[in-house]
Amino acid sequence: MQKKKGVIYQSISGFYYVWSENQSFATKPKGLFRHTNEKPLVGDEVVIEVDEQDSQSESRLIEILPRENELVRPSISNVNYSMIVTSLVEPDFSYNLLDYFLVSIESNHIEPIILLSKYDLLVEALGQEEADRKVEEIKRVYAPAGYTVVTLNNNESDIDKIKHLIDSGLYVIMGQSGVGKSTLLNLLLPEANIETGIISEALNRGKHTTREVTLYPFNDGFLADTPGFSAIDFPDIDKAELRFYFPEIARAGESCKFRSCLHLNEPGCNVKSEVEAGDIAQSRYNNYEQIMERIEQRKPVYKKKK
Repeated sequence: MQKKKGVIYQSISGFYYVWSENQSFATKPKGLFRHTNEKPLVGDEVVIEVDEQDSQSESRLIEILPRENELVRPSISNVNYSMIVTSLVEPDFSYNLLDYFLVSIESNHIEPIILLSKYDLLVEALGQEEADRKVEEIKRVYAPAGYTVVTLNNNESDIDKIKHLIDSGLYVIMGQSGVGKSTLLNLLLPEANIETGIISEALNRGKHTTREVTLYPFNDGFLADTPGFSAIDFPDIDKAELRFYFPEIARAGESCKFRSCLHLNEPGCNVKSEVEAGDIAQSRYNNYEQIMERIEQRKPVYKKKK
């Protein structure tokens, strides 16, 4: 048996498909993972055992290497970049929802890229001038945080906009259902043939069409498709940490009177001064306050004694 290192790119019915040395291997995990309560995840770097003398024999997944990070919903590990797709219309753009996604991503030490989809539909609805004004307003809000913001039309013109953003590493495309994630992946990876959902007009929500997390090779990295989800929790974020997940608030907070300033009601708060001056967007600060309130109201979790 020969040992090889690889990356889990898909998990189906108890089999873990591992990409190693430009080859795919269908593997079953060794029983030891049941005893250690470890579950392999898509994105895991792993060690497998392969019998190169017998191509019919089953390859075994024998070791999961240390993870850089882990997302629970969707279940995926070792993510380097998150491309957050948020639509400008149908459903309408929401600063609140985008900031919730951004905090979730930042708290896992993943670099976000914001993709504004359905720009062409926004132009149809508002006209060119008003549509451009709205997009520029969004870009101004996120410029102080240093985020890359790209507009998409959900057609082939998007391919060149995205290709140059993807280099080495693992990229997750995420966002609520119906914003155009599957459409974008179909454009970038036509061979994947990812099913596209139809927006439910009655609920203004997309059907969950993507059931499994799958990685696809792209440039020197991997692209991941993740099921759409609408609820984001912050079970592990402490209120003292939240400021670090708003980059512009973290930067401004360095000049606060108190190092432990939470930027709420403390005297000498530079963050509140920058909000009043317009250097930090009011919407960003409002969402910071709202998420802080959710963290403070969170019920404590008590672990049972063994």
